[in-house]
Amino acid sequence: MNGRRLALWMALALLVAAPQTAQAYLGPGLGMGAIGVALGVVGSVFMGILAVVWYPIKRLLRRLRGRSAAAPTPEDAGTD
Repeated sequence: MNGRRLALWMALALLVAAPQTAQAYLGPGLGMGAIGVALGVVGSVFMGILAVVWYPIKRLLRRLRGRSAAAPTPEDAGTD
């Protein structure tokens, strides 16, 4: 009985692993959409990392130039 069970599982594994023809058509619109989504995700991650890294550098540059890192007051902006 044990040998039969093993043979059945092996046959099932071979059937699952056998290559089959995909009966579907994926047009150019789907391909361009997938490329757009992939570029969007990569771009979002890159921009997020850049934002996290750029803000402290921006504050450091302002301090080195002698300006305050705080937001400008209305007197600094020249509004009346």
